[in-house]
Amino acid sequence: MFGNRRHFRDLLTQSDEGISSNILADRLKTLMRDGLISNRDDPTHKQRTVYSLTEAAIELVRVLAHLGAWGRKHLPVSHELSVRAELLERGGPALWTRFMAELRAVHLDGAAAGGPGSVMEELRDAYLAAISEPIPTERGV
Repeated sequence: MFGNRRHFRDLLTQSDEGISSNILADRLKTLMRDGLISNRDDPTHKQRTVYSLTEAAIELVRVLAHLGAWGRKHLPVSHELSVRAELLERGGPALWTRFMAELRAVHLDGAAAGGPGSVMEELRDAYLAAISEPIPTERGV
């Protein structure tokens, strides 16, 4: 949803969690069984599959925004992994609605992802900026 990774290899190699291939395959099967993602053959490569969010998954944006806000308030979180939650929290329902419309265009209608001024681009840019910031060090330790 947040990284626009649509192929198994991208999900595997670009995972923030460092997920193993067998766990990823199992989770994708579960998400498909539960109707949160669908898959189809990639027209550009006969051995690749494209995964897409379903409407049910897209509607979870509101829930994920609230969970992210709760997590930032009650759990120890890193700036890098919480920056998107912070943006969604600050943007509120208006931003969530725009984000869901973009997700529908990409995942349900086949449009290109995240052009200039898009919520996807804003979330991506905030994350990239956060991971490129120098890590603070303690002095005198």
